[in-house]
This record gives sequence, structure tokens and C-alpha cells, in this order.
Amino acid sequence: MSNFSFSIFPNENYIDLRLYQYGWEQCEPLHSFGPFIRNHYLFHYIISGKGTLDSTAEDGVTHRYSLEAGQGFLICPGQINTYSADADDPWKYAWLEFDGLRAAEYLGSAGLGVAQPIYQPGDPALAGNMRDIMLYITDHSNASALHLIGCLCLFLDALIRSSASHRNTTGTRLRDFYVQEAVTYMEQNYQRELTIEEIADVCKLNRNYFSKIFKESMGCTPQEFLIRMRLAKATELMRTEDLPIKDISALCGYPNQLHFSRAFKQRYGTSPREWRNQNKLHHIKRR
Repeated sequence: MSNFSFSIFPNENYIDLRLYQYGWEQCEPLHSFGPFIRNHYLFHYIISGKGTLDSTAEDGVTHRYSLEAGQGFLICPGQINTYSADADDPWKYAWLEFDGLRAAEYLGSAGLGVAQPIYQPGDPALAGNMRDIMLYITDHSNASALHLIGCLCLFLDALIRSSASHRNTTGTRLRDFYVQEAVTYMEQNYQRELTIEEIADVCKLNRNYFSKIFKESMGCTPQEFLIRMRLAKATELMRTEDLPIKDISALCGYPNQLHFSRAFKQRYGTSPREWRNQNKLHHIKRR
């Protein structure tokens, strides 16, 4: 009987949320993975057993966490990590690897990030629902891409609502309107030089106030969001097109290829060329 399931998402043409790979595994005693750096977010939910996670924070300090069934752990892009199954009671876990412009925002709503990678369930029933959604995704790899993205949204909703560290988000419809106006304007103009002052002016807001409500709503500054959007567009082109990287750089708002390469490596932990070699044409890489 198989103790491992692994699938690659069949379609990448999504920007807000993207699903890359997913599966589950009953690990052997002391089975270890890492040290490794991810290009995307990777969430594990522990179904049974125990294990440890070594996770390096932004300050360079590595923290060790002892984990058991019912908990989970998040690995963020560019973060060094190693995780190992217990010698006597090795864990079984399910995982989803995903990313997108809204990924950090949703994970932040669950109280998860580089500084806090551990998921603690606040509501066992909702945590069970989240687990079931993860296993549903792994068992339905032949479903349509749109269906699987819908399941990813349901997973994130269950993750946020079940997390003991979730954040209650409040706001007004008017604020959300301004933020959506800004995002739409960025989507239409990311290819050219674009300043935060210009975006704030389009929304008829003071720059400082605009930046404040944008960060409260999206979990990052407008400048950070614009960078993520440009780089997400770049990965889409690198995966599906044969254009030179310098042309992709220019098409995504980076006339200076060196600036593009620096921003890309800071975001994904690897150079654009290396990323393309690893991800183009459905290249399959074992977790």
C-alpha cells in the first residue's frame, strides 16, 4: 500500500493565488528533508505522529520546534528550513505549496509568517475541515485547475478561521474600494514606471493615508505589492514563453535587467535564469 502521494498543479495562469504541488506522506522514522530554500509558500498539516522543524528567521537565528498531530508549519519563500520525522512516532502529513499576490495577506490573517511559522488549532472542528480540504485536493489531482484553485481558497478560509493566532480584520467598504482601485490601476500600468504618489493620486488620497490603508488591507506596502505583481507576471512569462530574460524584464516594468535580477532573487531565492530552468515546461522536482 502506498505511503506517499504527490501531484503537480496542471495550470499556472493565476495571479492572486497559485497552487504548485500537493500531496501527503507517511514518513519513515527519522525521515528528513533539508536544509532547503523554497520559492513559494509550503504548508504542512500533521495528521498523526511527531517531528521537528528547524526554521531560520529573518534575523538569521534558527529555531527548533517540536510538533505533533493537529499542528502545522509554514515555510516561506527564501527561508532556510529542515524538518524531520520522530524516531519512534514518525509523522504523517499533508502539504500544499502555493503562492500569489494575495498569499502573504491571507497567511498573515492566519497569524502565520517567517516570524511565526507554527499553526496551532483554535477550533478542532474547523481544523479537521481544513485537513479534509487538503486531502481532497491531493486525491483529486485530475480535477480542473479552476476547481482546485477554488479548493485552495476554501483551505485558506479554513486555515484563517481555525488558527488560534488568526487576526480579526475590520474595515469599511470605502477603504476596500480604494484598495481595489489601486490594485486595478497597478494591473493596468505595471509595465511602465509607476510611483506610489501617482497611484494615491488616482485614488484621490494622501500618499501616507493611502499607504496605511493599503498595508492594513493587503498585508504589505503598495510598493511591495507592485514588486510582487511584476515578478509574478515575470514568472508567468518565463514559464510559458521563450523570450529572453532581458525582454521579460522590460515587459514587467524593469528596464534595467540588473535591478530585475536583484528583486527576483530577493523574492524567490534564486536568479531568473535558474528559476526558469527549474520551472519551465512542467519540470517536476521532488519535495
